[in-house]
Amino acid sequence: MRRWHLEVLVALLAAVPGLILRLTGVELPPLVALVVFGAAVVGAAFLLAWAAEAAQRDISAGLATAVLAFIAVLPEYAVDLYFAYASGTRPEYAQYAAANMTGSNRLLLGFGWPVVAFVFAWGLHRRSETRRDLTLEPRRRVELRYLAAAGAYAFILPLLGRLSLLDSVVLLGLFALYIRKVAGEEKSEPELVGVALDLAALPTRRRRAAVGGLFVAAAAFILAAAEPFAHALVDSGQALGLDEFLLVQWLAPLASETPEFLVAAMLALRGRQDAALGTLLSSKVNQWTLLVGSIPLAHFLGGGGLDLALDARQTEEFVLTAAQTLLGFAVLLDLRFRLREAATLLVLFALQFPFPQTEVRLGFSAVYLVAAGILVVRGRRAMLALFQPAGEQV
Repeated sequence: MRRWHLEVLVALLAAVPGLILRLTGVELPPLVALVVFGAAVVGAAFLLAWAAEAAQRDISAGLATAVLAFIAVLPEYAVDLYFAYASGTRPEYAQYAAANMTGSNRLLLGFGWPVVAFVFAWGLHRRSETRRDLTLEPRRRVELRYLAAAGAYAFILPLLGRLSLLDSVVLLGLFALYIRKVAGEEKSEPELVGVALDLAALPTRRRRAAVGGLFVAAAAFILAAAEPFAHALVDSGQALGLDEFLLVQWLAPLASETPEFLVAAMLALRGRQDAALGTLLSSKVNQWTLLVGSIPLAHFLGGGGLDLALDARQTEEFVLTAAQTLLGFAVLLDLRFRLREAATLLVLFALQFPFPQTEVRLGFSAVYLVAAGILVVRGRRAMLALFQPAGEQV
């Protein structure tokens, strides 16, 4: 058995029990359900990540951009949008939609970005190279522009105290514009690693059959596991006496984003800095546009009203998440990601956990905004280049 066969088999073994139990209607204790259906989400996420990467060998650049942007975040979106959909008839679930969205956003930037920088520096050290900073290609200014627009718009949401269908129109419109822009970029050979590289190396017919099969299997696992996994998160928190909001906010995103983090880390270790950080940067844009924009739409389709109200805690989380996003934008404004900047993002992210008080968390938001402002002022020239078409090199 080839190594990639074994890795795919392990992912399937993690995901299949959840599908079987969902189809048979077997009821599990909350903690057991959390493990079983959480494993299904993780296994399906790995299958999707491998298939989505390998598929880049067979579809056009425009189609690849549009399809892969959605596929890469499907596991995370399935859980979050279930909470938003269910909040239409169960208002108490609205807080969990906001929790999952803000948690995934902050985890991606506060943990994922720094890990990529540290792994890249370690890889350089192993190769006895003296440089340490991670650099992005000029074409990444496209992502930065849309991240700035979505991050700035996000500050309007807590001021109004709700998410509405109008927000869906604006944010999904930004996502459509982003997809249209990157779809026009020249096609380049995908940088693949691990299972995706082995899949892409198969003969054309076998590769397409394997990729198609993985897509179908992963979609079935995710659709089967999303609802019971969401319920298990809430029920487990109640059973253990833990804050369900925090459990939904951090455990679900960690499960769904682990494959993406591992792929980015592998690319960074091999010195593919733009592909590594660029993948996570693109996901950040997707989260602030496609994910946030879909939440009020899912709430409406689930029987809710035109607006999804944000309580004080959700408002606080939105402010903190938007502030962190603007600092992430400012850090990458010059297309360089330094180790000290990565360390700063990681420390600020980690320090939020022992200090749940509202005043302290709003203080963190202020720190993010002040730091972002300083970096933007210092990077005035980079800011001008960002919004000048001539400054964009694709």
